[in-house]
Amino acid sequence: MNIPETLKYTRDHEWIDNEGRVGITDYAQESLGDVVFVELPQVGQRLKIGETFGVVESVKSVSDLYSPVDGTVAAVNESLKETPELINQDPYQQGWIMRVDVENHSADLLDAKSYQQQVEGE
Repeated sequence: MNIPETLKYTRDHEWIDNEGRVGITDYAQESLGDVVFVELPQVGQRLKIGETFGVVESVKSVSDLYSPVDGTVAAVNESLKETPELINQDPYQQGWIMRVDVENHSADLLDAKSYQQQVEGE
């Protein structure tokens, strides 16, 4: 399981980097199985911490996506409309979902070590 040290994580298995890019973790994509559809947020949409911003649908299930920050959606990964499996292939690079202009981070974001401990306990 890949858990990059440079990212912060939510307890719901989203990640965020220093530039405000958000996606789901390697653990989450593996648990979901083959991703077949991603509902992306709208550019300009304002988000609050913990608010649903989209959906990832796989052959196994449908999962809501939750914002790790307060902010405004600055960009979405348009490639996921045609190639949602990028989330399975490369969840931390090509499989990012949105970029947010961050106004406030959640105090509950986990570092890599804490996130690893969480998933090992699941």
